[in-house]
Amino acid sequence: MIRTDSTRGLGTSRRSFLKRSAAAAAALAGASVFPAPWLRAAGANDDVRLGVVGIGSRVKIGGKGRGEIRDFRKLSGVRVVALCDVDSANLDPEVEAFAKRNEKVAAYRDMRKLLDNKEIDAVIVTTPDHWHALATIWACQAGKDVYVQKPASHNIREGRKMVEAARKYKRIVQCPNGSRGLNGYAEAVDFVRRGELGKILAVRLVHFSPRTSIGKVGGPQPIPATLDYDLWSGPAAVEPLMRQNLHYDWHWQWLCGTGEMGNWGIHHLDGCRLFLGGGLPRHAISIGGRFGYDDDGQTPNAHLVYFDYRPAPLIVEIHNLPKNKSFLKNAVPGKDDWGKNSMESYRGIASGKVIHCENGYVVGTVKSHAAFDNDGKKIQEFKSSAPDLDRNFIDVVRSRRAGDLSADIEEGHLSAALVHLGNISHRVGKTSPDGEICDRIEGDKELAAAYRRLKDHLLANGVDFDKTPVTLGPMLTFDAGAERFVGDFSQEANPFLTRKYRPPFVVPEIV
Repeated sequence: MIRTDSTRGLGTSRRSFLKRSAAAAAALAGASVFPAPWLRAAGANDDVRLGVVGIGSRVKIGGKGRGEIRDFRKLSGVRVVALCDVDSANLDPEVEAFAKRNEKVAAYRDMRKLLDNKEIDAVIVTTPDHWHALATIWACQAGKDVYVQKPASHNIREGRKMVEAARKYKRIVQCPNGSRGLNGYAEAVDFVRRGELGKILAVRLVHFSPRTSIGKVGGPQPIPATLDYDLWSGPAAVEPLMRQNLHYDWHWQWLCGTGEMGNWGIHHLDGCRLFLGGGLPRHAISIGGRFGYDDDGQTPNAHLVYFDYRPAPLIVEIHNLPKNKSFLKNAVPGKDDWGKNSMESYRGIASGKVIHCENGYVVGTVKSHAAFDNDGKKIQEFKSSAPDLDRNFIDVVRSRRAGDLSADIEEGHLSAALVHLGNISHRVGKTSPDGEICDRIEGDKELAAAYRRLKDHLLANGVDFDKTPVTLGPMLTFDAGAERFVGDFSQEANPFLTRKYRPPFVVPEIV
């Protein structure tokens, strides 16, 4: 049997949930009100001055930093005063855009120089995943508040260090994701946890969204003359560039990325965790691999992860191939939304979560949450009382009331930990015959059914399991209190809790 124990129950009141869960656990902050920034006291009439670290590429998707610049510039009482990117091809056009608007902005290649600037109150971190932790810790040490993009961390240990830095230096640190948007998530969670639909039976996360191949290179690729590759690599080893597209496609290589689990899965994992009580599971097992393409990607593009919560399991199903191989010719690189037309949906969604209960279910996406009875009739659509994430961050920077954050870094760390648990089981796993996988999981009908769906997805895309066998990860046991693996396979799994850092880009033991 797969089912075992988890770490946290479901009990909560409506008032306490809407106040605390939407505000990311004020009690964990160590203090309900933090002192004003040491740079200056940000009064009601003062602008909050932002620096943006990581502008992003204009190639493929990328460019998250440009989006944050656009969004935060719209907020009253906010000024973007500094930009940083290790690639001048990304940085220079954005600096020029500020000049055309007659807006003064400082430009940096090295974030450490930006953090030395005492005219900056807070930083927005939109770097690749492997830089999130160190950028956040350095910013906290420099007395800056931080808005760091998902997933919070590249590994579990550094996520915890981000939390420790936020608490030690009394910084406001927000880690947003799609679960915390203006979509009624808090109201839906409260509805389910009050028992309005009866007992939770299972929670399912689906992300059916095709991605095309990232290509395969024949050898190391030239580093662009505009890029400081040493700074780009930062905490990671400086390795030869083995992918066609330096920017964005780092998501699919372990050195810097966390795969689709960390890219899209995190948006829904965060919400799934809240429905299940907010803690971490006792066990996790992964089934999947990279199929359909002979390319330089390393992370799974078909990934099934079973998280063993009580009272109900969380099953993650990520399908990055089309509905069948005939759809490959229509692929649009970097665009997720076309998958809704070319892939199967689940309960009417191609990307989101479904909370199955005794007397109905809730469907949640990054845009909305609604409850249905067992016949599929809509019972209730939930209206959001949560604040806009960007505005919320600025308001809390001013108020210093850390408990009012919609997505505190502790919450970001815990949700990112789910990403890492699933990925670690995969990385410790071994390719296995189909029959062996079926025998291993037959004790849990939910997991077995999800595996059948995964196989159907791969077979429809012409995957030959003899040539590309599925990787079966071990059932890992996680001690959430110690944030370490215990029991079988812990010796193989625990090294993935951290990484080898490259001086001077080291996440320290004492932040």
